[in-house]
Amino acid sequence: MRTPRRLRDLLPKGLYWRTILIILVPAALLQLLVTIIFLDDHWRFTSKRMSQGVAGDIALVIDLYERAPTALNFAEIRDLARRRLNLDVAMEPSSALARRKCSPLRANIDRYMEDALGDHLKRPIWYDASCPGRQVMIRVPIAEGMLVVRAFRDRVQARSGPLFVIWIMGATVLLAVVSILFIRNQVRPIETLADAMEEFGRGVDRGMFKARGAREVRRATHAFFDMKNRIKRHIDQRAQLLAGVSHDLRTPITRLKLQFAMMPASDDLAHAKRDLAEMESTLEEYLAFAKGQFSEEATLVDVRELARTAAEEAARAGANVTLEPGAPVTVEVRAKAVKRAVMNLVDNAIAHADVVQVTAEALGAGAVIIVDDNGPGIAEELYDDAFRPFSRLDETRTRNAKGVGLGLAIARDVARGHGGDVHLSRSPLGGLRAMLKLPGAA
Repeated sequence: MRTPRRLRDLLPKGLYWRTILIILVPAALLQLLVTIIFLDDHWRFTSKRMSQGVAGDIALVIDLYERAPTALNFAEIRDLARRRLNLDVAMEPSSALARRKCSPLRANIDRYMEDALGDHLKRPIWYDASCPGRQVMIRVPIAEGMLVVRAFRDRVQARSGPLFVIWIMGATVLLAVVSILFIRNQVRPIETLADAMEEFGRGVDRGMFKARGAREVRRATHAFFDMKNRIKRHIDQRAQLLAGVSHDLRTPITRLKLQFAMMPASDDLAHAKRDLAEMESTLEEYLAFAKGQFSEEATLVDVRELARTAAEEAARAGANVTLEPGAPVTVEVRAKAVKRAVMNLVDNAIAHADVVQVTAEALGAGAVIIVDDNGPGIAEELYDDAFRPFSRLDETRTRNAKGVGLGLAIARDVARGHGGDVHLSRSPLGGLRAMLKLPGAA
């Protein structure tokens, strides 16, 4: 059974349309209320008065004629009615009162005229205002025949109501246009700021732009500029610190390698070399995790080509890694960082499985890279633990004999740095599936 949608779900989500709604809806409701009240009072009162006036004029014509029901008197009365009362009066021989109306529909305003005629004339009447043209027809039976009166429509019905409605609608449209233009100029700086923040969150720095809009929006823009500068200074300081640490640590490692190379071969030396190689590998992982990816500029890259390169490098090392066929997928990313993330996912799969499949395909305006393996997999409740730095789920994936548990953490760090993420699930091959999602440009 489909649940009813709440009013909140039907409202627009954007600030632009919500602001327009806040301004226009109360204004439109107010004008609609004023229009309804005015028209009801105006049409009811004015039409009633006008109908009484016309009915009184017709009653006067009938009284004047019935005092002297002669053809000469009728001719004089008809002339006076046309010139003074704006009524066309004619006499028909005795005939049926009712005639076929142009339209069977009866307007609500017609009842005012019919009531007024009935009150003044005290006799049967027939009234038709449905025919096109400028006049309405009234038929009144008298002793000498059927008196036919044609009155101009603007004498019977109030004509200012539709004009008032048109003015109200025009004012509403004008208010809407002015509101849309004003709100668009107010919302545009907010959209520009939001785009700049989203791009900077993905590591794309579009530079400075002019702060516009209301005082609060300009204040938020300047606060964003200050925050961006602080973050960039922090990244630069971290890069300099990592460069110094890397240099200071690699120098003694290099000296140890040279010393080991000049020593005679022995079992102890072999163990020492393996320990040194493991220490160097661990150091590289630590530095890669701490360095991040903000030092690289984003460019348009075929991420399928990055996936192909990672798969080929793993295959050259002896692993069973294949890339599923597909079309090129171009996305604006930091190529080296994404390649490292894919290689980490592939290395993680190789360490625990015999068969690894890599797939790269479009996902909306972005892309998704999928790494499947046939290994033992990970229990679903441990997916979040797998992304924790230095986490090694040896109880579940017992074949993991290398690394310090930073591969998935670095991959997720890269993906989130682009506005995406890495998700784990059960693979169709029976092992683990890692999906690296990269959104397109905003």
